[in-house]
Amino acid sequence: MCGDLRSSHVDSANSGETITLMGWVNRRRDHGNLIFLDLRDRSGITQVVLDKEIAPEAHAKAEAARPEYVVAVTGVLRARGEGLANPNMATGEVELVAHSLLLLNDAKTPPFSPAEDAIGNEEVRLKYRYIDLRRTEMQHNFALRSRVAMAIRNYLVSQGFLEIETPFMTRSTPEGARDYLVPSRVHPGHFYALPQSPQIFKQILMISGFDRYFQIARCFRDEDLRADRQPEFTQIDLEITFPQMATIFATAEGFLRAAFNAAGITLSDQPFIQMTYDQAITRYGIDKPDMRLPAMVDLSATLTAELRETLKIDAALPVLGFTIPRVGEMSGTARKALVSEIRATFGDTGLDFLDVARLRTNETFLPLAEAIAAKLTAEQLVFNGENFTTEDLAVVITPKPGTPAMWNYDPQWIYKRVGALRLELAKKFADKHKLFEQTHTAADFKFLWVTDFPMYEWNEESKTWDAAHHPFTSPHEDDIISGRLVNDKGAVRALAYDVVLNGTELGSGSIRIHRKDVQAEIFRSLGMSDEEAHNRFGFFLDALEYGTPPHGGIALGLDRIVMILAGAQSLREVIAFPKTAKAIDLMVDAPTPVSEQQLRELSLKTVTRS
Repeated sequence: MCGDLRSSHVDSANSGETITLMGWVNRRRDHGNLIFLDLRDRSGITQVVLDKEIAPEAHAKAEAARPEYVVAVTGVLRARGEGLANPNMATGEVELVAHSLLLLNDAKTPPFSPAEDAIGNEEVRLKYRYIDLRRTEMQHNFALRSRVAMAIRNYLVSQGFLEIETPFMTRSTPEGARDYLVPSRVHPGHFYALPQSPQIFKQILMISGFDRYFQIARCFRDEDLRADRQPEFTQIDLEITFPQMATIFATAEGFLRAAFNAAGITLSDQPFIQMTYDQAITRYGIDKPDMRLPAMVDLSATLTAELRETLKIDAALPVLGFTIPRVGEMSGTARKALVSEIRATFGDTGLDFLDVARLRTNETFLPLAEAIAAKLTAEQLVFNGENFTTEDLAVVITPKPGTPAMWNYDPQWIYKRVGALRLELAKKFADKHKLFEQTHTAADFKFLWVTDFPMYEWNEESKTWDAAHHPFTSPHEDDIISGRLVNDKGAVRALAYDVVLNGTELGSGSIRIHRKDVQAEIFRSLGMSDEEAHNRFGFFLDALEYGTPPHGGIALGLDRIVMILAGAQSLREVIAFPKTAKAIDLMVDAPTPVSEQQLRELSLKTVTRS
């Protein structure tokens, strides 16, 4: 392979052994009697020398070679001359002196060169994806993806899991997004749905006695796209019978360690941090906290009545503070501009911006400064082991009296709002102050489990309670026994959990409902009649009557894991043939209209929406 050759191979070359390389011409340099070709395959690049005096015929052919031509070269390896080694190439100490050259195929001048480090126009990259995938960065990403997938597969097999495939064509079930539908030619007017996940099938596999199932599964969701979302994606899907939550956590942590090890990163053997949904909201204002940033602190108990009066703070609302580390000293003008920017973005809801220097010099605010510093120390809310300093930006939120009635509707409203501000400011200063600079060591990756999510969420438009997860998630046992499932849906907790890494949700799971009566009650609580539930899920409700064991599982996004490990900014960098943000495949030009004949065979016709 082009990336294999090293100076240690020169000795065998001196004995007359020849080497043949095949690949693409990455670059060509013509020096008259000497032509240099950088020959590339997915393993790397080797410099090939075509000397007119040594191999005139090969030299003549090389005159016609251009970048991206496919060639085969046979020759003898030698060390490069004194001072001519290239330290930036793995093969930089050697070169192949060609005896013969075959031009296996020519190439049009491509719209961009795979030798380029970065190509600005992503649409051009996606249209000519077969050229884009030749680039070293992309070759690295997909070699990494292959290693990660294999490491996960090997780990799960070693833990007694069976890999079982589930259908691509199934029936439509509610799982949070629109289904992709597949019309049936044999049954006119009927449709299959592509699976949003293998959810029901993996539960049926538990009923069937396969106590440990996994699948690296393709899933499909017809939803609006963004950098970390695609209409078709791959997830690591698993299910276990008779599990404690800890069993599922240990399994997921195990295969994540294996995946990271495949990328050259050794994670600690310590279990991941755990916190409840309520703790995540009150400490971070979000259900997927980025643990690289200090948490929020509640300063309410610190404030005297006089200080509340001075600051005109609503007595009923919490006073929250947080820091953004390493922002540096700011001028008074910069402080005022930031206050204006915060209020323009989030509204004037009593936000008071206080930098550390002002906190420490203004006696009115000194108690708040000391409280922040004390809590940061006491709760170890520091950034990468660094103490709270004047380089840090401190923000205190002081809600004014009469702050919106939203507080009454959602008691966690202010935590979520302050949490959003915390993240917005972190992003604002991230690049300048290298808040999230990765050294690709284990310390860069902050994992945690978030548990006890709400079972239901209120839909203001329809005035109904919707399932916060899929409707097969089990509520806490005491919420069933207490009657909250019927009388106080907003207080019902789900046996659901997410695994989060650096503010990104890697995957979700839950303990499932294994009793038919509870499953039927959940369907009814979502406004589904018994008849409708039977029509849509009759086969599953029937299966629950035949000795269903307790079971639970989780699904993590393989694409997302590889994206993080590759240091990529978009899933499109780790999916071979992705769609654009408008769900278009630019390379094959899909989706496309189909012929009237095809539509007739499927008993379909198209209509124009107004």
